[in-house]
Amino acid sequence: MMERIIHLSLLLLLPPLLFGIINKTKARFSGRAGAPILQPYHDLARLFRKGTVVSSTTTWVFFAGPVVTLGATLLAGLLLPFGYSRAMLSFSGDFILFAYLFGLARFFTTTAAMDTGSAFEGMGAAREVTFAVFTEPGLFCAFLVLVKTSGTLSLGGMLPLDGRFNVTEGEFAPLLMVVIGLAIILLAENSRIPVDDPNTHLELTMIHEVMILDHSGPLLGLLEYASGMKLFLLGTLLCDILLPSGTGQAWMDAGLYLLMLVLFAVAIGSMESLMPRLRMSRVPLLLISSFLLCGSALILFVR
Repeated sequence: MMERIIHLSLLLLLPPLLFGIINKTKARFSGRAGAPILQPYHDLARLFRKGTVVSSTTTWVFFAGPVVTLGATLLAGLLLPFGYSRAMLSFSGDFILFAYLFGLARFFTTTAAMDTGSAFEGMGAAREVTFAVFTEPGLFCAFLVLVKTSGTLSLGGMLPLDGRFNVTEGEFAPLLMVVIGLAIILLAENSRIPVDDPNTHLELTMIHEVMILDHSGPLLGLLEYASGMKLFLLGTLLCDILLPSGTGQAWMDAGLYLLMLVLFAVAIGSMESLMPRLRMSRVPLLLISSFLLCGSALILFVR
């Protein structure tokens, strides 16, 4: 019971912290003190205290979008083990549900954006679903590699990778390809540089942010919270693959997992400080490379 409470607490409390660490890292690279690491929590609290401005052209879809997006992301978090702990929900083939819960969240986010009748939000929704066509095949190829390596169809059985079994020398290169491919998919799914800039204000180059321009108050807070939770879950997926073998001490294993998450957030912030955003026409090429990496790793395992 205590393990479930800790799992749910991490899922609910940690996502905004990653945004705070990323923003702090970017501020340090630019020579500024930056906002406090806990600033995202204050921003969410402020949004939930505000009122909501709604266009007269919207329907119930506009209100359902943020709620379903957060609900689907929260359910996906119950399927994923956090570090060396077990997932709250686990069954054979749950990785398929995990992937398509994000697809469900994307569907309602883009539908809510188009429900506003705004040309800009429709443009962002079109870009979002177009890029998803390139990321989903790579994600499933990565999962199939983990299935082949672990011999199980459950996320709880295949992760954390080194915590469940020993990676042989012949498996190192394919798994490295999977890690790189998943890192690219993570950046695309969370609209981070070099795919998208979460801090941009140029509508013609925005993807995720342009879809939520008409949201305000609690509705915007739900979307921002769901966005942080998605970054946290995909970051955990990547950390679970990279985690070394567990020590057997619960507090040390938990600390190692949290350290990996902090390093993950610092890496995101560092990369966004050192890399420019790609031209929109180059983004599909980057996403195709993630599919080629994960697909090639799968071929190496089944040959």
